[in-house]
Amino acid sequence: MSTIDLKEIQQKLYENLKPSGWADKLKGYLLSDDFHRVLLTLYGEMNEGNRFTPVLKQLFRAFEECPFDELKVIMIGQEPHSKAGVADGIALSCANTGVIQGSLKYVFEELERTVDQNYVQNPDLKRWSNQGVLMLNTSLTTRVGIEKSLMHEELWKPFMIYLFDVINNSNTGLVYVFMGNHAKEKWRGYVGTANYKWFVTHPASAAYNKSEWNSGDLFNSINKVLKEYHNTEITW
Repeated sequence: MSTIDLKEIQQKLYENLKPSGWADKLKGYLLSDDFHRVLLTLYGEMNEGNRFTPVLKQLFRAFEECPFDELKVIMIGQEPHSKAGVADGIALSCANTGVIQGSLKYVFEELERTVDQNYVQNPDLKRWSNQGVLMLNTSLTTRVGIEKSLMHEELWKPFMIYLFDVINNSNTGLVYVFMGNHAKEKWRGYVGTANYKWFVTHPASAAYNKSEWNSGDLFNSINKVLKEYHNTEITW
């Protein structure tokens, strides 16, 4: 632990967010003692023989790839895929492996049914992020291989509260998608009323029930709102 300069890591993660415009918005947290304690906890777990995912350099990839000034949609999930090497910092995305895993499979099948039957299934969702879709896990990390869900939720709760405050104070008219009952019950109260909210099941529920993920035509509905009120659409 003594060989790791956590302050230097904090500064580096902050610097990485400057191109997307998130750095100054999140500076108050990223350079704080609170975030220092988060990193200390994660490295403490490693010293105990545990690993966390995604890797540290991809921790804020969802923000790095989503320009703050282009922010239109926030999809709120739960936590990264717990298998080592899969999570890439963007919720549901599988850029590291190039293999469509878990929940993303059901999302793509829904897009084929509702948006384009010839939908190109690229497992790297940065193309959504680049258009202003923040693919957000409310637990930015989880322990590798752990069977207990949301193990790091409390660790990241202060950051999430800080994040929602920042967004509420800067943006209105955003589209929020709460995936699953947990996201709905836990986080909808932190989102300002001057926004659009959708509540859908988490695509992981389709895997659990061995059924299709019925999003209620989510992706077309989002574009309808964006087109009507912001004269833009997302190319899913």
